[in-house]
Amino acid sequence: MVATRNIVLSLLCISVVAPIVLYTDRLSTFKYPSAEQEFIGDVTALAVSAADSGHLNLLPQEISAVLKEPIGVVYTEESSNRKILPPGEHVSARVLSATNEEGRTKGENPIKLVTDGIKQGNQSSNLEKADITGDTVNGEDAIDVDDNDGRLAKSFHTSDQASETMATKQEQASTKSSSKVEEKGPILSETNKHNDETPCDARVRQLKDQLIQAKVFLSLQAVKNNPHLTRELRLRVKEVSRTLGDASKDSDLPRNVNERMKAMEQSLMKGRQIQNDCASSVKKLRAMLHSTEEQLRVHKKQALFLTQLTAKTLPKGLHCLPLRLTTEYYNLNTSQQQFPNQEKLEDPRLYHYAIFSDNILATAVVVNSTTAHAKDASKHVFHIVTDRLNYAAMRMWFLANPPGKATIQVENIEDFTWLNSSYSPVLKQLGSPSMIDYYFKTHRATSDSNLKFRNPKYLSILNHLRFYLPEIFPKLNKVLFLDDDIVVQKDLTGLWSTDLKGNVNGAVETCGESFHRFDRYLNFSNPLIKKNFDPHACGWAYGMNVFDLVEWKRQNITEVYHNWQKLNHDRQLWKLGTLPPGLITFWKRTFPLNRSWHVLGLGYNPNVNQKDIERAAVIHYNGNMKPWLEISIPKFRGYWAKYVDFDLVYLRECNINP
Repeated sequence: MVATRNIVLSLLCISVVAPIVLYTDRLSTFKYPSAEQEFIGDVTALAVSAADSGHLNLLPQEISAVLKEPIGVVYTEESSNRKILPPGEHVSARVLSATNEEGRTKGENPIKLVTDGIKQGNQSSNLEKADITGDTVNGEDAIDVDDNDGRLAKSFHTSDQASETMATKQEQASTKSSSKVEEKGPILSETNKHNDETPCDARVRQLKDQLIQAKVFLSLQAVKNNPHLTRELRLRVKEVSRTLGDASKDSDLPRNVNERMKAMEQSLMKGRQIQNDCASSVKKLRAMLHSTEEQLRVHKKQALFLTQLTAKTLPKGLHCLPLRLTTEYYNLNTSQQQFPNQEKLEDPRLYHYAIFSDNILATAVVVNSTTAHAKDASKHVFHIVTDRLNYAAMRMWFLANPPGKATIQVENIEDFTWLNSSYSPVLKQLGSPSMIDYYFKTHRATSDSNLKFRNPKYLSILNHLRFYLPEIFPKLNKVLFLDDDIVVQKDLTGLWSTDLKGNVNGAVETCGESFHRFDRYLNFSNPLIKKNFDPHACGWAYGMNVFDLVEWKRQNITEVYHNWQKLNHDRQLWKLGTLPPGLITFWKRTFPLNRSWHVLGLGYNPNVNQKDIERAAVIHYNGNMKPWLEISIPKFRGYWAKYVDFDLVYLRECNINP
């Protein structure tokens, strides 16, 4: 009995092993195209000639020139109903039919058996290359197969010659297909790699999206009629809002974020089941969008108002500083209150600067930065004019912190007795009832365009003192006017040797942008303005201007200024400020300086070019974001702060920090 069983087992082993040996031996001489780096993904790429067909006797062969495309048929459970698909969709049909055949095993694909046999027979290094690149082919191969199938012909040819011809073409097609795979493979892998890199705030965005959806559902009537779902959604909104908090990236979220997201998604699914009308959701979302835009407009208006308000106010530290300095100044005796080198104040051979300001720290930065870059500081004279409140404090600052060898003069504007309302039209206008009503009647301050003109600096005569330079410095020939919100980065002595070619004012033009032209500052709807000026003419900047006082007197510039100020008594030619009357007064009397002398915008434009800043002789913080305010642009504040010694006792006592 045992012997019989052994004989049967031996026969069974022989019947199994013998076909495998025979099959492997006959495949060893099989030639296939593109043996490197790919598997055969296209049926048409299998080129088999008539001579080689005998070696594949284990598989049923159909000797034909072209394979006919099968008609895609999807069978349902009822055999009587079937759907015939168009030729382009046969791949999907075959996939569906394959999944519905229960008796078929996935490993019995004859093409896969052939390729597996080839790989087993080939022991060279090419096999390793094929294994390496095989992982990157699948996606693109599927595309190529679909494209080639769509181009298959639908007729049969039985001649051997036609079969060989078609086999040759198929070999070429296979080679091209393989090359496409090799080229597209790296691109596909890069794309997949890119897709794998999820954003750092993916979950944060998803949570916000869930919140919006939940709010939409809560506002719909169908959901409101379901109290249980309404309570659930409100609870989920609270949970997700708490989870989200102020997080801006996924790493800021708590550990239970996934649980909250899943719970919210389940509640949203219930809402979708109750309210499946997209029109209602779209209508609500549109209303939410309009509401959000209106809120944004209101917030922008509030931000503008607060920015203007901040620009008008004085920080506590800068309010404390003059009080502290004034106290120290009046504790000095008369001899200690005097500046040295007063004989240089009227020497026209020296370099004279005019600074009109009531901001002590800002003025100190202008003086310190100028002397720091001066080749010979002893030849530089600074004429500072301030108001009565800050006069003692300004003098005390420069007495306690002298700027090296430079000469300092501090004057009180109240001492200019010649500057009165009978002489200056602007001084008369600033004290008029209409001007007071314009500034102090709150019901008039309703428009944003007027808001910036209500800055207190426009009420200060210090701002208009620049139009009276010959009266202030009667013995000087040239003066360099500097605003208190600038920083000097290079030696400025070259400006005194600049030939202004008969002009009075030397300034940097600012016509790079449309809003820096004349029509931005002047009212060209007024016939007087329209007749005398060009709306597209280039504007120029105050802040660093060299004035030829000899030409000023010869052309009687101060009288020109007075005449235009009288014409603008009702503010119909321009609004308040000094630049519009400056553009008018120095019309065709301004010499354009090189742009590198003066770079503007550091007080409002965070996108000022870094190279322009580094090349500039003077940088200007024009705008509301002054460097001594908390709203200053952080990346530009360092250029100003490095000229302030924050270790000085006065600054520490007033809590002024960098």
